[in-house]
Amino acid sequence: MLYGETMGTRWRVSAVASTNVDLHLLHHDIQSRLDVVVAQMSTWEADSDICRFNRAPGGTWHVLPQAFFDVLRCALDIAEASGGAYDPTIGPLVGLWGFGANGAGHRIPEAEEIAAARARVGWRRIELRAETLSALQPGGVSLDLSAIAKGYGVDAVVMCLRERGIAAALVDVGGELRGYGHKPDGKAWHVLVESEEESDDDEPCVLVLESGKAVATSGDRWHRFEQDGRRYAHTIDPRSGRPVEHAPASVTVIADTAMQADAWATALTVMGMQDGVAFATRHGLAARFVAHAEGRIDVRATPTFPQPPAA
Repeated sequence: MLYGETMGTRWRVSAVASTNVDLHLLHHDIQSRLDVVVAQMSTWEADSDICRFNRAPGGTWHVLPQAFFDVLRCALDIAEASGGAYDPTIGPLVGLWGFGANGAGHRIPEAEEIAAARARVGWRRIELRAETLSALQPGGVSLDLSAIAKGYGVDAVVMCLRERGIAAALVDVGGELRGYGHKPDGKAWHVLVESEEESDDDEPCVLVLESGKAVATSGDRWHRFEQDGRRYAHTIDPRSGRPVEHAPASVTVIADTAMQADAWATALTVMGMQDGVAFATRHGLAARFVAHAEGRIDVRATPTFPQPPAA
């Protein structure tokens, strides 16, 4: 077991490796891959590539590092597919409500402030040039990849482990997971899904993770605030400019990459229980929703979400 810190959370790798593998070197390689993600995509680092892009004048094109470009392209694809429920240009709204690196304390903004921030949000404003790995800063756009970069970090670590000849591993970065191969006993990786449910007595969701698959969970159990008896979630709906109302307590998504699972979990959270379940079912997404309704826990899963293993 190897572990460390990144992106304000912890990473952990359970690796099935031969006895001649230098674990100290492997740890260094894993941490280095994650440090690259932070250097490119963290809004908490003033000198990161994403912060430099966000500060750039309007109408300028910027050559991005390959990883940054790939994540942004995936983010824009999911923004389009989700009808804007997920939007990587949501930065101004996140900060306005007091969340993220640019938040100045939780508060309820005035309608005029929300309108002004929404005018700077819109994934369609970003243009990419694949041949030069370039992105257009149209002016005033503030990218926030926090709902996808952590997932990409998991994928980057998996790629690192495969390159180092590690036969099998389970990678966890702040609760976003991806596994490949099998445990030493030949069995598949079993993972506990973060339920975000209120009670410690709730039964956890256990998944048998198919080799190569990833799982991510979005939820507002810890990231929220209350004012005047009303709860405000940290998940902002880019379409309204306001925190999602009646958001599911958690949404778990299984996908081919942790990057995709991470972003789709956010998109489905924004859609809400009813619309999210319908959308995920219609599009074949493997998703599990948990919500609180009239004093009870409401759990729904799409047909493609795997059943828990038999006890």
